[in-house]
Amino acid sequence: MIVLNGGSSSGKSGIVRCLQEVLPEPWLAFGVDSLIEAMPGAGTGIEFAADGEVSVDDAFMTLQAAWVTGIAAMAHAGARVIIDDVFLGGARSQEGWREALAGLDVLWVGVRCEAAVAAGREIARGDRVRGMAEQQAELVHRGVVYDLEVDTTHTEALDCARTIARAMARPVLSGSR
Repeated sequence: MIVLNGGSSSGKSGIVRCLQEVLPEPWLAFGVDSLIEAMPGAGTGIEFAADGEVSVDDAFMTLQAAWVTGIAAMAHAGARVIIDDVFLGGARSQEGWREALAGLDVLWVGVRCEAAVAAGREIARGDRVRGMAEQQAELVHRGVVYDLEVDTTHTEALDCARTIARAMARPVLSGSR
């Protein structure tokens, strides 16, 4: 398992696509954006404020917990899985994944990007509420423990993916993977 955590427009999705190309074995990729897209339009429990703040309620948390459990089941069944997530709850969000992935080798990767650069990407994308990237740039990393961090501010997705692939090739030392 590889779990990527970073704010909106930090470059996680690009890294995931590159990882699928550079890793020697086939890897499945799942992102929180796909979870949100799979939800019905109304009553999903996630709201995007005009300033970019994202809030979730119990309905969203229930659906997200089921999603995490399902992905973890695939990994426990032997699938190689890359997760692209945004830990809005910081360490609390990571703990939910840790519980679901207990017993698996997991590489925890922080994807950082300077807030101003992520905000520029957000504008260029045109499919995000403006302000999310800036608000999430540091918020999602609070209290989260990583095996590896990459910074996409000035580093291309392919180079970040190669760094992550090299880390996957190393033997497990810390016990966190």
